[in-house]
Amino acid sequence: MSKLGQVVEAVEKYNRFVLDRVKRARTDEQFGRELLGRWNDIKAKIPVTRTPTGLPLPRLALPEIDEPGEIARYLFGEGLPGEFPFLNGAYREMYLEPIRELESFEKDAVAADVSPAKSSKQRPPLQQAEEPTRLFSGLMLAEDTNERFHYLTRHQRTHRLSTAFDGPTLYGIDSDADGVFGKIGEGGVAIDTVEDMMRLYDGFDLGSPNFSASMTISGPAPIVMAMYIAAAKRRFGWKVVSKLRGTIQADIFKEVQAQNETIFPIEASLRFLTDMVEFTTREMPRWYPISISGYHIGEAGSTPVQQAAYTLSNGFAYAEMFDARGIPVDQFGPRLSFFLDCGLDAEYIALARVSRRIWAIGMRDAFGAGPRAQLFKLHTQTSGRSLIAAEFKNNLTRTAAELMLAYMNATNSCHSNSADEPFTTPSEEWIRLAAHGQAILLEESGVFKHTMNMLSGSPGMKAVERAVEAAILDEFREIERLGGVLAAVEDRFQRSQIQNAAHRYEQQIYDGTRPIIGLNKYRNGEGDAPEIKLARTPRAKQQLQVDRLKKFKKKNAEKAKRALDKLVDVVERGENCFPVLLEAVEVASLGQITGRMQEVVGRFRPMV
Repeated sequence: MSKLGQVVEAVEKYNRFVLDRVKRARTDEQFGRELLGRWNDIKAKIPVTRTPTGLPLPRLALPEIDEPGEIARYLFGEGLPGEFPFLNGAYREMYLEPIRELESFEKDAVAADVSPAKSSKQRPPLQQAEEPTRLFSGLMLAEDTNERFHYLTRHQRTHRLSTAFDGPTLYGIDSDADGVFGKIGEGGVAIDTVEDMMRLYDGFDLGSPNFSASMTISGPAPIVMAMYIAAAKRRFGWKVVSKLRGTIQADIFKEVQAQNETIFPIEASLRFLTDMVEFTTREMPRWYPISISGYHIGEAGSTPVQQAAYTLSNGFAYAEMFDARGIPVDQFGPRLSFFLDCGLDAEYIALARVSRRIWAIGMRDAFGAGPRAQLFKLHTQTSGRSLIAAEFKNNLTRTAAELMLAYMNATNSCHSNSADEPFTTPSEEWIRLAAHGQAILLEESGVFKHTMNMLSGSPGMKAVERAVEAAILDEFREIERLGGVLAAVEDRFQRSQIQNAAHRYEQQIYDGTRPIIGLNKYRNGEGDAPEIKLARTPRAKQQLQVDRLKKFKKKNAEKAKRALDKLVDVVERGENCFPVLLEAVEVASLGQITGRMQEVVGRFRPMV
């Protein structure tokens, strides 16, 4: 039995354990009294906060139960936020404002015969938590994306940036390669060298605890990661490396299951990924070297259950692979992160909650992981597939509803898509509205900032949780029957299932069983396409990128040859190549490095 089979058994065993606790709480009077006492103690210690209107609310909402069996079902089956099995949240508090007693504060000011404004100056500032909002951009050249980053972060306390790369970069191809000129800077930013990486994050303090970078790239991820480290070292010195925060996607399994944006054969890709994980786990304690990504599985057409099941099973396969390399689970486990989309299907009411629970049980019971390695740390992005060109302003409402679902699931960070994305790279206007959607929900509304669990635990949510968990475990069993994740990938199982689900989705739109407002239902009737200014990279900028690259190659020609020869030697000997990559990116381009490594290990042959 593989680890995935052990995970299935662990979840089923844990569910039986919960039922046993419920039964014992109802038959063992002493145990029942102990649970009731603990429950009452928990409730008594919950702080009370006040809304701006003066309404007192508990900092944590708990179900109104006093029957020992139901208390046992809640404490063991769900857990308090921040407690195993983490159904209600990875951390004790998320999104909450600092406790403020507005009413008493105003009374104090009057009693002291000073204005509230003057009184506030005498008090220490409230310490606010890091915003979960993550801002996403990637367009044209590095300096253009950098300008957009600075625009997006003007009003952010913390700078959490996600970067999209153009097609040539995603495939490890240089901008001066034959046939790619027109793709330079299209759909993402062009990054060829460490100098481009320096321009990309210029003006940001990469070592600050308030800054984190996320890079959406998988095939050449180790090379791009090495560029990021090299750029940080050039600006801040070697000591900054241990302070760097962020993640790089690096998820090879989802590429061969859903995208094909990888550049080396699967085995070699997984080896280079593990090399990077081994280095970053040791040297970069704040960095997540892999974002296990269901988002692209969902965007390729999977059902929500398939997305969660394949993402979780991929995660367990990576954990098994890193464990086999000899990296301790309690070292790499806390550095794993996850990425799911959030659409409008009913499953999304509880998809992330259930995923968090399955991951915690599986890591603890199948891998022997400690508490920090049990956490399913999640980034959510609203569904790009749900965005419709027809009457595209409706996308604002779709995204707002998806944001509500994402935060109901206690996501750790979130990105909201822009309404104009069916047409083009988002403009400043629409990307600002997308970011404001999160700010309105988290800061202007009182839905999440006063009380944890404000919307959790309804009968409908519990019904969805049970159905989703059962369906995910069924997917695990089928993957286990095929021999595990890698065997299923080679058999094209996940890919074929995603394609079948995508076909059903489109068929439902065409036959009307899946209503899409403005497209197949309540359509306005006006067929004119809206006037949207398309984002395009000017030829002059594309030529500038090529010229810079050629200058870099000419300047470093001799050094690059020596560095690449050294890299090839390490790859051929089967040693960890990431430290040598750090040297190579100083003098060689992305395409040069990719090309030499492919000479040794070969190229990825896309699955059709």
